[in-house]
Amino acid sequence: MRLFHVSEEAGIALFKPRDGKVWAVNERCLPNYLTPRDCPRVTYHTADVHVVAIEHGWFKAMADTQLYVYEFDPAGFELHDETAGYYVSPVAQVPIGVVKITDLFAALFKRGVEVRILSSLWQLGDAVQANPALNWSFIRMRNAIPRHARRKYLRR
Repeated sequence: MRLFHVSEEAGIALFKPRDGKVWAVNERCLPNYLTPRDCPRVTYHTADVHVVAIEHGWFKAMADTQLYVYEFDPAGFELHDETAGYYVSPVAQVPIGVVKITDLFAALFKRGVEVRILSSLWQLGDAVQANPALNWSFIRMRNAIPRHARRKYLRR
């Protein structure tokens, strides 16, 4: 098993617990975090497909953002949420490696992820939640175009 933490910050030598935890994500769910930190996204996966959906307004940020993927020794972590791929450690962690990603789209495509660019995430999000066959995650949705703004936009 491999565990990672994704950041827009370079050169982190020590990850200190926040609220008592250092957070990491497993390799299966890593693509969910290969976006700018504040980018709202709907992600889902099955055994055959992994999708990361963002809004049109975040396309440029996706193209311009660089990320650093820090890897941890999994020995100091315990499972927090299997579906989300979250692991936590109560103690500070030193990364065992780091990879700089300069092209987020290419990194997702390399991992076989389908990237969807939508005018709004809400309709997809509703459909994903209603499908019990999908493992899904909604991340930073507070930054998404409001649900009602989407409806108003579509009426024009």
